Amino acid sequence: MFARHSLIWLFDQGWQRVLDAAPESDHAAINTWRQAGWPAVVRRADADATAHQVCFGIALPPRPIDGLKVRIALRAPVEDVKQKLPPICIETAIDAAPEAWRSALAALDAEAVRLGLSLKVYGSVALQALTGQSYVTAASDIDLLFYPRTSAQLRTGIDLLARHANGLPLDGEIVFPSGQAVAWKEWMIAMDAPNNPHVLVKENCAVHLLPVAALLAAFQDASCVI
Repeated sequence: MFARHSLIWLFDQGWQRVLDAAPESDHAAINTWRQAGWPAVVRRADADATAHQVCFGIALPPRPIDGLKVRIALRAPVEDVKQKLPPICIETAIDAAPEAWRSALAALDAEAVRLGLSLKVYGSVALQALTGQSYVTAASDIDLLFYPRTSAQLRTGIDLLARHANGLPLDGEIVFPSGQAVAWKEWMIAMDAPNNPHVLVKENCAVHLLPVAALLAAFQDASCVI
């Protein structure tokens, strides 16, 4: 299974198949990515993708002239994937973050480790760490994936993120044991809402609304999906 935000590397024949299917306007960027050996990032599957395909993408650094972020959506047969890894941890990303964020990020990471919480990084900070290119701007957030294994961890982790968001531009998702993901800020709002609120849930193949209770049920006899 290829979860959203996972990092993948392709065999040479996989990159060649990607190039053959991509418009010529994308070839230069794809070849640069391929030659540098950078990982692509798994995205939500296209509606017409088969079970034997993985959908992924590469995101280029913001263009200096206008800040435009070019994202190239790709897909390949599963057998073309040479390696798959989860998103990077905070510790790996700290040195790539702006200096003003580093000590606060280190404090967040240390507290999460002490509490036994699993946090990963994706988005601009992760791409800057993985490629060495300039992705982080003044408008960037720190996108985190939080993988609670129990409802108690969920409560503890949300409290942790909310406190540290006072000093850092934190954003991101909770990834439930079912693999379903919800923006953690939306979850906080839903927790204060009456009458069994619904939240927007992102899955590997779809996006839809679900009641909060259905997601909490995922903690029963489940283990975290990373």
